[in-house]
Amino acid sequence: MFTVTILAAPRCADLTQTLVDDLRAQWQGGHVIWLSEGIAAEFPLETQPADFWAVWEILQTQGFDLAIQPTLGRRKAVLLADMDSTMIQQECIDELADVAGVGPHVAAITAQAMNGELNFHEALIARVALLAGLPETAVDEVLDTRITLMPGGRQLVATMRAQGAYTALVSGGFTVFTGPVATALGFDEHRANTLLADNDVLTGHVALPVLGREAKVEALQDITAARGLTPADVIAVGDGANDLGMLQLAGTGVAAHAKPSVAAQVNIRINHGDLTALLYLQGYAAEEFVE
Repeated sequence: MFTVTILAAPRCADLTQTLVDDLRAQWQGGHVIWLSEGIAAEFPLETQPADFWAVWEILQTQGFDLAIQPTLGRRKAVLLADMDSTMIQQECIDELADVAGVGPHVAAITAQAMNGELNFHEALIARVALLAGLPETAVDEVLDTRITLMPGGRQLVATMRAQGAYTALVSGGFTVFTGPVATALGFDEHRANTLLADNDVLTGHVALPVLGREAKVEALQDITAARGLTPADVIAVGDGANDLGMLQLAGTGVAAHAKPSVAAQVNIRINHGDLTALLYLQGYAAEEFVE
């Protein structure tokens, strides 16, 4: 048995009964359940429809997300989340580089790395080198004035933790950012790279080994093994090429507002909804959300 989930952007809340009923009838689905009026609805299906991706494309142009997944085991015991452009709306290294006066150059490298066009390790080393000489106080400046949380993140983490799930922020970025962000969002733990400094000035180096794609996969494996769980018990979310390993290994991998080359390799893609979409995908109704 499968579950089809249809999602609207919460700011629009324009999902209609007619659209949902028409899709249910087209695919001969079961009873419709509304998880949030105007935002999220679901219904069961016995088999996956052959025209799923064709319908997905049509709904995308109308501003709606569509997902299908096995019904059994949808509610997950672990949340693994990327940070930059996933749990927050910025790329921290790009913001640091902007303060250092090399913003456009670093942002271009970041974009290529997240699209999978550059080796992540080499791209990170090259970008960090351009931060040499920047005072460590720039980190606090960026945190205080430039970093904003992605909508729905607090509800996602709080709701899953209230249901007993373990939550981890796993980033190819830096611990000086994942620490405060993890605390703000309520994550159980965080993992990231360490920026090196000397006399309160960034050296332009990062502690080795660099935590990239494989480190996120290892985090998933470590966290599940320690709890007697399997990758099937994980919902993971990310947007960049270095997230693909964990997204493809997790029971539910979600490409959220991801780079096109990344989204194309993931079966569940959220381009219109916010992070509460991950709760709807697990069958949570809005009244179950923890603020």
